[in-house]
Amino acid sequence: MIELEALTKYYPSQLGNQYIFRDLNFTIPEGHNIAILGSNGAGKSTLFRILAGSEYPNKGKVKTDKAISWPVALATGVHPQMTGRENTRFIGRVNGVADLALYEEKVRDFAELGEKYDLPVQTYSSGMRSRLSFGACIAIDFDVYLIDEATSVGDQKFRKKAKQALLDKSKQANVIMVSHDTKELEEFCDSAIVLHQGELTFYADLQEGLEIYKSL
Repeated sequence: MIELEALTKYYPSQLGNQYIFRDLNFTIPEGHNIAILGSNGAGKSTLFRILAGSEYPNKGKVKTDKAISWPVALATGVHPQMTGRENTRFIGRVNGVADLALYEEKVRDFAELGEKYDLPVQTYSSGMRSRLSFGACIAIDFDVYLIDEATSVGDQKFRKKAKQALLDKSKQANVIMVSHDTKELEEFCDSAIVLHQGELTFYADLQEGLEIYKSL
């Protein structure tokens, strides 16, 4: 269960508070792989950050009994002065990973960092940072994976591996996905939530949701 309860989110501006959500109540259905659809500026990324707990609403809350990932492929929570290995160990501890040594090696191998795994992340390219964050996320068994343009990470070979790993996860857990690639959404998702003017509407059929989104 993921429930948004009286959720309000706004950003201050010279023209006053700009509201993304205002007293929003919504329950995200369980047992679905869901595409989040909405026009640019509708609040998709804000919603993702709130679900992940990396940003807080101004009022209201998210109630859940699920283990939810941070947005896959975004280098969220990676400290630049720590090495890849140190970051991995920290992430593992925060997320209650039992065997940290095994987790470290899984992340290193998946992210394809080699000896650079033991160098500070500030020496990494943006692609390497994203691969580290992706590997750290995919090596943990979450109930729900937040996927934000995830298959754009790395070169073509790595993108193919990343996509397959996410498809495998989507068979054991649920995914909530943002992507501008309709084909990608069709591969991962069976349903959709359309975000429009601060309101969320669930469509059990992905194609119906896509048609509504295209008509906005």
